[in-house]
Amino acid sequence: MTSPPVAKSPVLHPRHHLADLPDSWWQSLHQALAHLARVRTDRQAVREQYIRRRVPEFTGVTPGGITWATAHGDLHWANLTGPQLTLLDWESWEAAPLGYDVAHLYLHSLPVPDVAERVRKEFARVLDSPAGRIGELTACTEILQAAPRVPFYAELAGGVRQHLSRL
Repeated sequence: MTSPPVAKSPVLHPRHHLADLPDSWWQSLHQALAHLARVRTDRQAVREQYIRRRVPEFTGVTPGGITWATAHGDLHWANLTGPQLTLLDWESWEAAPLGYDVAHLYLHSLPVPDVAERVRKEFARVLDSPAGRIGELTACTEILQAAPRVPFYAELAGGVRQHLSRL
């Protein structure tokens, strides 16, 4: 690696400074995720049964058809380096609903609104699509379900609930 992780924690905090991530970093992230999405795998990061059962329970939304793509599976700020992009921690790469990775990155950015807005803007084409919305609802569900057990998810839960109310 030539660059350190963007953050020491999966959740971005106001003390983390992302001004040094150039536009080329964001372009590289787009390219890396697009290449990854096309890799074929039989592994699954999230099972369809989980999505069908838990997403309505935690979000109140019943998902329709699911578009699957290969995902990193653990995309957050401690698994991304900068200013040169490298994706770290690959043991979770598997098929997931479209938008799952960028939804996780967005949700882990909520404590820093300008960065969350940048993630949302960068990946609006995916996140604002019907297929991407299922990936986003799945990521929200996972965070809310894990919040009682995982401190950094507990920290995100309020922001995730507010985000769900806007969806």
